[in-house]
Amino acid sequence: MKCAARRSALRIQEILGSDYEVQEFELPTRTVAEAAAAIGCEEAQIAKSLVFHSGSDRPVLVVVCGTNRVDTTKVAVIVGEKITRADPGFVRERSGYAIGGVPPLGHRSLPVTVLDQNLAVFNEIWAAAGTPNAVFRLTPSDLQTLTGVDFHDVAQSED
Repeated sequence: MKCAARRSALRIQEILGSDYEVQEFELPTRTVAEAAAAIGCEEAQIAKSLVFHSGSDRPVLVVVCGTNRVDTTKVAVIVGEKITRADPGFVRERSGYAIGGVPPLGHRSLPVTVLDQNLAVFNEIWAAAGTPNAVFRLTPSDLQTLTGVDFHDVAQSED
């Protein structure tokens, strides 16, 4: 692990400021399992930033607990319109980042953002920082402050 060096990770570090430290790993952290193994945390502590495509062509960012799947019907009710999973081109065009490195902030086009309430139970969580091997540590309260939005029930039921 080392401090941020790649352009996208440095950009996120600049946005975050000195209160946070973007860390880059030699091995990829693009999946929840890879990130948790590299960091040494629980998979649930990974804050996945998933981009969806709204019916009005807006990007919708759902920051979800690493072990959860997003219930698009619940998110649609929260944002007020139908959403579908975005393709890699839409994700890169609207966020400025490739899938696997999408951070919860610093997007090219400001997304509608929704946070998974299941992240709020942890003392610390980890989010992608612009590349498939860069992450940063924060608290759920930090995530709420950085994004300016509230936590909601967005997870698929396990039944």
